[in-house]
Parts: sequence; structure tokens; C-alpha cells
Amino acid sequence: MSGIAGWVDWKRDLSKEQDVLRGMTDAIRHRGPDDEGNWFSQRAAIGHRRLFVIDPAGGKQPMVYRSGDHSIVLSYDGFIYNYRDLRSELENLGHRFGTESDAEVLLHSYLEWGEDFLRRINGVFAFAIWDERRSALMLARDRLGVKPLFFKVHNSGLLFGSELKAILAHPEVKPEVDVEGFSEIFAMGPVRTPGFGVFLGIQEVRPGHYIIFTKEKAHHHQYWKLESKPHEDDVDTTVEKIREILKDTVKRQLIADKPVVSMLSGGLDSSGLASMASRYMAEEGKRLRTYSLDFAGSDQHFKTSLLHASRDEPFVKIVSEYANTDHHTVIIDRDELTENLFLPLKARDLPALGEMEASLHLLFREMKKDATVTLSGESADEVFSGYPWFHRDEFLFSGTFPWSAQIRYFRDILNEETLKKLRPEEHRKRRYQEAVNEVPKLEGESGIEEKQREMSYLFITRFLSFLLERKDRMSMHNSLEARVPFSDYRLVQYLFNVPYSMKTIDKVEKSLLRRAFQGYLPEEVLTRKKSAYPSNTDPSYYQNIRMMLNEMIEDPQAPLIPFLDKQKLNYISGHLFEKAPFEVGKMMEFILHVNQWLQDYKISLKL
Repeated sequence: MSGIAGWVDWKRDLSKEQDVLRGMTDAIRHRGPDDEGNWFSQRAAIGHRRLFVIDPAGGKQPMVYRSGDHSIVLSYDGFIYNYRDLRSELENLGHRFGTESDAEVLLHSYLEWGEDFLRRINGVFAFAIWDERRSALMLARDRLGVKPLFFKVHNSGLLFGSELKAILAHPEVKPEVDVEGFSEIFAMGPVRTPGFGVFLGIQEVRPGHYIIFTKEKAHHHQYWKLESKPHEDDVDTTVEKIREILKDTVKRQLIADKPVVSMLSGGLDSSGLASMASRYMAEEGKRLRTYSLDFAGSDQHFKTSLLHASRDEPFVKIVSEYANTDHHTVIIDRDELTENLFLPLKARDLPALGEMEASLHLLFREMKKDATVTLSGESADEVFSGYPWFHRDEFLFSGTFPWSAQIRYFRDILNEETLKKLRPEEHRKRRYQEAVNEVPKLEGESGIEEKQREMSYLFITRFLSFLLERKDRMSMHNSLEARVPFSDYRLVQYLFNVPYSMKTIDKVEKSLLRRAFQGYLPEEVLTRKKSAYPSNTDPSYYQNIRMMLNEMIEDPQAPLIPFLDKQKLNYISGHLFEKAPFEVGKMMEFILHVNQWLQDYKISLKL
């Protein structure tokens, strides 16, 4: 994995812009601390930061291919799972390779098949290709949006980068946010609208899309999208196909020239992946190292909830012994969480979810000491319809995003003037309708089945994007590559058309996945009720958060204060917090993040 950044301009000479490009790539050094590279011409400045994973000695980027008097230049972040298959095919077509890297395979695939090569590759990626033959820049992103890629049209050209901070590092870019961007923060929380960069003028390449930029215009293309069609396989066939895809993608995602480890929560998803990976590594005489997260005092403070049925650690131990992994539990206390509260903001360049993301950063920080790559169980609940929201009428027919209830306090703390300007409820309704309008309909489907398909689409294209963004930023901020086997597009597309009634054939969520993992997990884990990513429930931590919020409220220099209703905020802090400290505490974390974001990024609000 890597960090990419660049600047293209069809009128301005960029051949001497080394300092500017270095500033952009330095901003994302954490994504690739092992090597750096830059390429310049009159019209393009292409930069790269590299994390050694595949072929450390070769594969230097930007990678350049000469065609007559012109260069084709690649800067790429990601991993192509089927690069060895593609390489063999390309060699049979006459291509010759000088490295063992997947980057060179990607570049030669473009040379052989043009833009259509995207449909041939299976992997996670974000890349830029500057083609001097056409004086055109191609930006592309993988099907599910695992790897990020932002861009900004700038004067007679454009800027691009893996993270917002790379573009914001350009001296001519001002950190401005208009009504639409500020409304997105309060209407959507951390679940950002696909393609929307929040900062004025900054966009993100949408998952499954690529864009060709020329002097005349930008040509947007969607090369992949979810398709609706009848599911014709019986249960046994469906389970077998799921198992075979998972086995194939786990095996491919273990390929690396650096140490690979796995996350292990004791839940169904990560446990099954870890067990599969452990067997493959045992065949090579290796033992898989696994990691879990726990909070100091969790045995005292843990409380069951809609998404947390039981503590993880007892199940972690069971799985580790069953799968014979070398396991390590990372224990985090309230002081570490408080100290690192704003680190996710720095990693994301946008307000984040406080301890839920800070704890992930701290976990990855420990994992990085032993490895460069980890497997992670993200996406399973989204593609297997594992959340309670998939079967409850109050969510299916709510007319809004099901997770909106989790951010219900956000708008309540804005004053009337700000509410009139931002209109967050209207913003959310519009974003929801945009999403629903995209859902591919299945002829003859109606009622609850139609709503469940709609819910599946919302989670795969919206909520999953948030989870993948969180995982990418927290891992790459620690120079650790997180691979997500459940995001293999073959699995996602296949399961999108499996009816919910089959996904819960055994009257329990993710029945098909439980069957697919039979033989890989002990019975008590196969039948464990869903428990989401662990969240700190230590009341003293949230007392710290309330204290920090109260200090912010009384600070006349706090940049968010002019937009808040202090009376409402004091009521929430003084009264509602006592009734629901966990839920209200999450809102407080987010408000603190928004205030810190405005302050640290010196944001100019254009309202």
C-alpha cells in the first residue's frame, strides 16, 4: 500500500514544482514511509510514497513506461489479488517485466487493454495514470472504495491525493467549507456521502468509477455497480460458493513479502478469517499471529446492547486455541483514549468518532510493531445483512438512513440561525433519496423483500464506505496495510442477490456465513450472537469527555460556539448525560471533534 499525490495543468509549466509536490507527498508520508519518488514534466508532477509489501527491491514508483517520445506514468496505492494470473496472460501476449510487483502488472494491463483493464482486475486500488500520448490523466478507484482518492479541479488543471491532507498541503488551496459541506457534517455525521469531499471544491472518485481528465473536460465512467437478478442457487450451493470465494480471497490476501497478521475479535467474521488464514500459513510451516482489543475494566463496565451481546475476550481465547494462533490482547485504558481523542481527526482530516476510532489506532499501533499487513473482518455484516436493522419494520420503513438515530442529537445543539442556514434534516433527506434512487430494482419484487434489498444497498454503498474509510485511515496512519477479504467484489455481488430469508435460514443472522465456516470454528463461536466492534463503556471516560465539552462551552474563542445553542447543550450535558452517558457521550465526542477540526485546520466557513 502507498500514498499517491499529483498535480496536472494543461497551461502551466510544472517541471520546476518540486517543492510543492514534496509538500503534498510529505503530508501523507505515513502511508509510505519506506520510499518516495517523483516524476516531472511540463504538464504533470506525479508523486508517490511507498510502503514495502510486495517486491521491496523492485516496484519503485512512480513507474514509467516509454512509448516513442512519450511517457505513461503510474502512481498506485493498493494490491491486485490476481496480479500473478494477469502477469502470465500478459507475458503470453508478449509483455516483458522487470520487477515482481503488482504495480508493473497494473501498468502493463493498461497498456494492453486500455481503460477496460479495470474489469479484469480483482483487488483494492486507487491510482493515477498520466498518459502523455493523449495528454490525459486517469484516476480510478476499486469497486467497493477500500482505497481512497480525492481530487480538486484547480485553475487549468487539477490536484489529486490519497487523503484530503495531500491536496490541502498545496499552497494555493485554502481550507474552505461552504453550507453544503458544513451541513454534511451535522446531517450525516461520519457517514459521508460518496464522492463528496466536504471541503469546498474537493471531490472523491466514487467506488467503481474512473475519470479521464483532458484539457477540454472530465469524462466520468462507472465500470462496476451492484446488479439485481434472481438468486437461483439452493442453500447448499450458496454456502459452497461463499466458502470457495472466501478460501480463494483469503489465500490471495496472504501474499506479501512482509509479515502478515490478523485481527481476532472472537466474533464470527474475524474468527473465521483468522482460522482460514491460520490453516494456509500452517501449510507453509508458519504460525499466524492474531490481535484483539479490550478495555481496562471491561469485565466490570460491560453492558449488553443492541449491537453488543457479550464480551469478546472469552471467545478470543477459544478461537485462538482452536486455530492455534499466537495471540496478543491489546488493553487500552481511559487515559490513553482521552489522550488520543483527536488523533482520528488528524488521520481523517474530518470529524470522527472519538474513542471508537482512537482505540482502533492504538490497536494498529501495537500490531505495526510485528507486521506490515493484517487481515480484518470489515464488510461481513453489510454483505450478509447481519444487523438488526435488516428485519425490523421501524428501520426498513423509516424513510431515512437506519443509522440516523445514532446521530439524533447532532442537530439539537445548533442554534436557530445555524439551523436555518444548514437545514440538516433537508440535507439528510436529499442524500437518502439520492441513495434510494440508485437501488437497482428486481422485477416482481415488492414489500419487505424490496425494502431489504434497498437496505442492503444502503449499507454496502454508504455505511460500509464509512467503515472502510475508518479502517484505511487508522491503519495507514500507522503504516500498516489492512486487507478486507469480505470486500471481495465477487462475494459482495453474489450476496446482494441472496434473499434475506436465505441469509437467515437458521433463524439467526448470517446463517450462511455460519454454515460456510463450519469446520473452521468451534460450535460456541459459530452460534455466538453478533457483537460489534468493542466500544469503551467505562463511565469515568465519558465524564472526562463531558468535562472537556463543558470547558469548550465556556471558551469564547472556541470556533464552534457561534453555531451552538448553549442552553440546549448545557441541558444535554447536565441532564440527558445522566440518563444515557454512553449515547450522549458519543455525541459529545463528535462535537469536540468538529470544534477541533475548525481550529486545527483553520477552516474558513463560507456560509
